[in-house]
Amino acid sequence: MTLYNYHEPVLALEIISLLVRKPGVYVDGTLGGGGHSLAILRALFESGCSEGSLLIGIDQDDAALREAGGRLKEYDACTALVKGNFEDIEGIVERVCFERGIQPKVMGILLDLGVSSFQIDTAERGFSYLRQGPLDMRMDRDSAVSAADIVNTYDEKDLARLIYRYGEEPRSRSIARAIVLYRLNNGPIKGTQELADIIRGNATGRDKIIKTLSRVFQALRIVVNGELDVLRRVLYDGIECLDGHGRMAVISYHSLEDRIVKTVFAEKEKSDWGPKGVGLREPLERGSVSFVTRKPIVATEQEIALNPRARSAKLRVIEKI
Repeated sequence: MTLYNYHEPVLALEIISLLVRKPGVYVDGTLGGGGHSLAILRALFESGCSEGSLLIGIDQDDAALREAGGRLKEYDACTALVKGNFEDIEGIVERVCFERGIQPKVMGILLDLGVSSFQIDTAERGFSYLRQGPLDMRMDRDSAVSAADIVNTYDEKDLARLIYRYGEEPRSRSIARAIVLYRLNNGPIKGTQELADIIRGNATGRDKIIKTLSRVFQALRIVVNGELDVLRRVLYDGIECLDGHGRMAVISYHSLEDRIVKTVFAEKEKSDWGPKGVGLREPLERGSVSFVTRKPIVATEQEIALNPRARSAKLRVIEKI
């Protein structure tokens, strides 16, 4: 049964206007329910760029691939949906293009770094503190390590470091101490609500409690899925995949992600003029990208009203030189 209950694609109009400009290979590295992919495919057909184009959708989640497959069915002939991690973007693009007998000329890459509403709303996935479920949080359910493994095996110092580094939570030490004490007195922490109750005991005020819960669950999710290391790799490898004048668009939702995106894009845009004081007429190495958006694009108030998930979204776009 097809549910179509994934979130509405964030900043879809802006992505289409900046990303879809000519025929080629387009990669949606975070397929989800296929909302962005559907918008890209429609734009390719409406602009007369569908001939010779291919949309490659990548996701680790079997449920997402099933959902997107139903949503994109009318475009079967020019889509390829692949189970995998976008950190393998180069290999996936080369393999799919070889199988289709086309050149891997990538004109557009999209990465929407948010967790889908479907995953959050599915209690047994364990992503949300609002729903009772097992402490899982794995994007790929075949992965070995879950959030429960981390919560129940890390010592106090490592838990505090994790919560502070990846959740930017100022009460990381007291929360880590409470988790370890709870384990000693009650045994392993198994569920999302069990962990949420421990966290609530270390925050005061409704707004602070919600922020603290969000930060701790974010930190666990990032570590379970290795998100920040994977993000760095896909940014570098994705830029290498792009054909001349191809573009990469990245939507981030928190400062840790956005900082990495901004830093990598700035690094790849900068030319190397050698040591200071050496008067070179040409750089030793030119930057490989240019900024399409110097400042991040954010959602309008109208979009936020229709889709609150868009509130924290930041879109950055670069073009391969």
